[in-house]
Amino acid sequence: MKSKSTFDRIMQDPQRRKSFDKKYSEFYLSEMISELMEQEHISVRELAEKTNLSPTVIQDIKSGKRDNPTFNSLISVIEALGAEIVFKKGNKELYHVPKVHA
Repeated sequence: MKSKSTFDRIMQDPQRRKSFDKKYSEFYLSEMISELMEQEHISVRELAEKTNLSPTVIQDIKSGKRDNPTFNSLISVIEALGAEIVFKKGNKELYHVPKVHA
């Protein structure tokens, strides 16, 4: 039988697993925002203007310092970057429908 790696052993501890999952989610979100900004060739200031959020908020989300952005802020950022949020459970996908701006 193959022995478990150090990582696998650490992840068996529920508290450490929860902490790891939280930090990984924060990292993943910041990487996704950075990648989308790069693809769209948009700066922090430009994104702040498009979303009516402060450049500090945008930078904190992008860098992972803001570990719990509001859902509305996140939607604003994602939509301004031409992306969408999809919720998926099993084979069923539920799409976030953006607001229509008048």
